Amino acid sequence: MQLPAAVNTYFEADKAEQIDALIESFAESAVVTDEGHTYEGRDAIRGWWRHSKNKYHHVAEPISALHEPQLLTVRAKVTGDFPNSPTTIPFKFGLAEGKIEKLEIG
Repeated sequence: MQLPAAVNTYFEADKAEQIDALIESFAESAVVTDEGHTYEGRDAIRGWWRHSKNKYHHVAEPISALHEPQLLTVRAKVTGDFPNSPTTIPFKFGLAEGKIEKLEIG
């Protein structure tokens, strides 16, 4: 499956737990929405990622992608320490200038 470089980096860095590479895939003013909470900017995203990884010990593997003009939806098989694991979750990416500007999970 062909994914934009920033999205591929996001999934690869998440799997390898390489936080610096993951954060570099985001624009400075990026916004992440996950579990009903919104995180704005790289520092907040770094905190969200660390908390989420420590809580769920999750791994997300992309299984399909739907490219739309302003949105890329990647369905990923997510395995971790949470009920109903593994499950398939949509990751909705907004991209600009080669970086992730927006990510909505779920």
